[in-house]
Amino acid sequence: MEYPRLSLDRRLFILSTTLLELKNITKTFPGVKALDNVNLKVEDGEIHALVGENGAGKSTLMKVLSGIHPYGTYKGEIIYDGERCKFTKITDSEKKGIVIIHQELALIPYLSIGENMFLGNERGKKYAIDWDETFNLADKYLKQVGLKESSKTLVKDIGVGKMQLVEIAKALAKNARLLILDEPTSSLNESESRALLNLLLEFKKKGMTSIIISHKLNEISYVADQITIIRDGQTIETLNKATDDISEARIIKGMVGRDLTDRFPKREAHEIGDIMMEVKNWNVYHPIFLEKKVIDNVSFNVRRGEVLGIAGLMGAGRTELSMSIFGKSYGTQISGKIKINGKEVHLNNVKEAIAHGLAYVTEDRKGNGLILPNAIKMNISLSNLAEVSNKQGVIDVDKEHQVAKGYKKELKIKCPTVEQNVGNLSGGNQQKVLLAKWMFAKPDILILDEPTRGIDVGAKYEIYCIINQLVEMGKSVILISSELPEVLGMADRIYVMDEGRIVGELDAASASQESIMECIVASHKNKGGK
Repeated sequence: MEYPRLSLDRRLFILSTTLLELKNITKTFPGVKALDNVNLKVEDGEIHALVGENGAGKSTLMKVLSGIHPYGTYKGEIIYDGERCKFTKITDSEKKGIVIIHQELALIPYLSIGENMFLGNERGKKYAIDWDETFNLADKYLKQVGLKESSKTLVKDIGVGKMQLVEIAKALAKNARLLILDEPTSSLNESESRALLNLLLEFKKKGMTSIIISHKLNEISYVADQITIIRDGQTIETLNKATDDISEARIIKGMVGRDLTDRFPKREAHEIGDIMMEVKNWNVYHPIFLEKKVIDNVSFNVRRGEVLGIAGLMGAGRTELSMSIFGKSYGTQISGKIKINGKEVHLNNVKEAIAHGLAYVTEDRKGNGLILPNAIKMNISLSNLAEVSNKQGVIDVDKEHQVAKGYKKELKIKCPTVEQNVGNLSGGNQQKVLLAKWMFAKPDILILDEPTRGIDVGAKYEIYCIINQLVEMGKSVILISSELPEVLGMADRIYVMDEGRIVGELDAASASQESIMECIVASHKNKGGK
């Protein structure tokens, strides 16, 4: 794989030098000090991990480095390749070879891969794009990242894992020397994640330097040379893979300031009751490709006071199943029956689903779950406006404020005030606001779709505690997660999905990662034999 910028001789010459140093970086937002005298040193040619709880300041620090937070809005120094830098916009840092890939991928679905890769970095003369050069170069960089797709393919027609590779190819096209990846594997399955991490290791061999932000500590231990831990906006320590203990337990201790001996809180003993909801012979077709069956004759049930896990690989149909049940939010030609408390119900829209005691916490909190420019209190009240309105339907802003303050305290949402915009919160705190929103709807059945995606171990633990509290109150929780340890650690019973079908049912006592994968593999064999 060709390294995009440095010659071999140059790489050998700078092998053990410091490429980047951030000195005494302090960044303040209204009401909160996000970074407090943070220091970071990154060696040339290494993979350096940046870890910490949500709200610790990791993403803010990288936005300072890349010029998203421009020079003059923070205190401290950026020294890159021996030069003091004062980036006022992101293109300033990109000219130096510093390229950041954000957690939310910045690709335009209805443009081709090649068009996306060179958007803002067009090939050709002024007012005349050279499309041959554009697509030829794009194909070259796609080959470097191991993506076997034509650069003329529309982004909407590829999966999330491939989109992540397109973002990396886009960075190579900008002559990246320092690649910053913010939660690059949060939307990928295990095989896609490992492939991406191995790609970073290949880049390292070619002289590329990477900074990776991730909450997946097993991936950090696998790929990182050094690990810097940030807590409450301050640098705590840097661990070296060659000389220090970089076990998950050790990293967690640095992140949360204490030993976290049990990842999953123990649940108070309670009785799992009768069937709360039953779904029978559920079929769903794709909303665009009308002949494609997405959910194929699925039947399942969830009991009162039970955490029901739904496991499966990415693309198994778990989200499509959930959304189609929740007021037919997804799909066409939907057929089958839903019974709640033994009575058949017809949930033809979201309003009817909520009225029958269902809530759906989406996996896409920023796109579909929250209104980021709006205040915390407004987001929480959205699912049950009648509860905070007077008889004339006018919202009582004082009552809305008090409701939001109650959830802020109950769910430990870290924010100065519930008047703060949700977009200014960390990912973990945004997730808690999303949970509060649906808890305020007072549902009996909560469908939680990837409820801990992209959040740290401390915030995960708090959300697990909330789940336990809900089922102890007699609620039913359907937990969808791509992280098998999470499903195994929290669920009382597990359904396994594959290619739109239920292919196994396991109780907590007999379930394991191996038994779940065995269900999926057996399903593929059976399908192949038909």
